[in-house]
Amino acid sequence: MSQAAAATDLIAALQRHFPADALITKPEDMTAYSYDGTPMLKGMPSAVVFPTTTEEVATVLRLATESGTSVSTRGSGTGLSAGSIPNAGDIVLCLARMNQILELDTANLTILVEPGVINANVAAAVEAEGLFYPPDPGSMRVSTIGGNVAENSGGLRGLKYGITRDYVMGLEVVLPTGETFFTGTKCVKDVAGYSLKDLFVGSEGTLGVVTKILLKLLPKPAARKTLLAIYEKMDEAAATVSAIIANKIIPCTAEFMDRTTIKCVEDYAHIGLPLDCDAVLILESDGHPAAVDDEAQKMEALCKQHGARSVKLAADLEEATKLMTARRMAIPAMARVAPTTILEDATVPRSRLAEMVRFVQKTAEKYNIQVGTFGHFGDGNLHPLFLANELKPDEIHRVHEAVGEIFDHAVKIGGTISGEHGIGLTKKAYLPGAIGELNVRVLKELKRVFDPKGILNPGKIFEADQPGMEGTATFTHTITRGITPEHLIPQT
Repeated sequence: MSQAAAATDLIAALQRHFPADALITKPEDMTAYSYDGTPMLKGMPSAVVFPTTTEEVATVLRLATESGTSVSTRGSGTGLSAGSIPNAGDIVLCLARMNQILELDTANLTILVEPGVINANVAAAVEAEGLFYPPDPGSMRVSTIGGNVAENSGGLRGLKYGITRDYVMGLEVVLPTGETFFTGTKCVKDVAGYSLKDLFVGSEGTLGVVTKILLKLLPKPAARKTLLAIYEKMDEAAATVSAIIANKIIPCTAEFMDRTTIKCVEDYAHIGLPLDCDAVLILESDGHPAAVDDEAQKMEALCKQHGARSVKLAADLEEATKLMTARRMAIPAMARVAPTTILEDATVPRSRLAEMVRFVQKTAEKYNIQVGTFGHFGDGNLHPLFLANELKPDEIHRVHEAVGEIFDHAVKIGGTISGEHGIGLTKKAYLPGAIGELNVRVLKELKRVFDPKGILNPGKIFEADQPGMEGTATFTHTITRGITPEHLIPQT
């Protein structure tokens, strides 16, 4: 049976199991589900289904396996590596309606949620109980916890508090067969068998579909102070962060923005950022009030010792929130400057971050393209954002060449090609060079164990070369030459 015929039979079966308002099959209605936050790529599915229970998810996967139709799982569609973009003809399994907080256990400091719950809603719900959920991706107001788990998302607080994986205590997972199991417990210590939950965190929807998530919570910090430091040189900002950590201070947040990013953010948000500096640092301490006061004073002194032109302590929560919001606004602020914004994600040892920022700037100059760089100085994760125009193929080609050199250099100096955005479609061509061919082979073997027919998000992370995946479109990088034409958003 052809893929088209199989998809037609599957849609007929889904129509028998789901009400009309839970299934979309008209192309004009499915357009919004053909792309995510990644520029220039799309894939038109054959249907979009909206389950509301684990049992309904299991039904979709069982029917898809029987028909041999591939499935791509989706939350809010904020991904930046094309991880939730369907292959042409896929069934999109959208979990946005599975959006309930099922249990908030203040005795065990856990919260059980469905995958469609928005990150910021979890943060607000637990804060009302005096608790704290630290992972805070830049898209936290719209991204789902399920998507955060699938991509192992990070955020501004990663230096002190870690990333999504550090807070996942348990997962309910539906396998392609429709079989369902729960892995993990509320126990702080649990070493019974392999840590299966850690396989699914960051698996980008290629191994199973997560339908419940048990998260660890912390007591809410009693106090917080935020500082803004201005620098004439990026190296001085980097040296400051190294000095802060060397002095045994771990800030909650240590964010940076370069000159281009600062200008775009200030033009957009009007919060008073200077336009004549090379870098700004946004530093935040949280914890016991006395410790926060002490850390803030020490960080201020270290900023000045390492060349800060000025250091300002946010006067109150409102001002501190404005500073953090300005950093979170970097992407939309820069998106106003050019028709196409191509955001990348690489991580290096933090001792090499200033060097990496300089390399990005020199590479952009080499290829005559505009780039703004921002990110997390404390954990070495930087985000070069290229300002381009997809209607100019030569410019897009130059961005592609620059991105390749940036990834190569990051790996060369001990870094990696992604700190929080994932591999998806856009980075899989770079994965063997980053982790080695043997590691990629092991990943493929794991994929075969969990998904022997290859129906789950085929073509993501690595090429779709396992049984049942023949004929699936292949990709390299978002902006590379040779992308399958049906995945390029038409130029207008």
